[in-house]
Amino acid sequence: MRKLFISMFFVMLLSGCDLDVAIPVPNKIFGTQNFVSAVSIIELHKVRNGSYPSNLDELEFLGQWDSIWLSAVRYEKTNNGYNLFVERGWVGKPNLTFPEKFKQGLGIEKTNVTWIEP
Repeated sequence: MRKLFISMFFVMLLSGCDLDVAIPVPNKIFGTQNFVSAVSIIELHKVRNGSYPSNLDELEFLGQWDSIWLSAVRYEKTNNGYNLFVERGWVGKPNLTFPEKFKQGLGIEKTNVTWIEP
């Protein structure tokens, strides 16, 4: 009974934490990797097939580690490109910033990444 009480206490304690503040560096590192990996393989799909995938299940030639970022992003194909949202970094939704130049030539239309001028 005591172990159950202690476990419930820690769950309640952690549920009140803002994990993006508590763990900002790993969350940003994993979030960045998830976003960059997603963009890379989505854009490679377009080069090979002439269009963006309808959904992430259409992506081919994935490695074993690619399932990590597949589950960490939300992808939506649009008429002229795609929307890509980072849903998870290490443990929560990260706040990411990228230089405006990163999206040059890509099909990204909407995202929760903040674009910054150099």
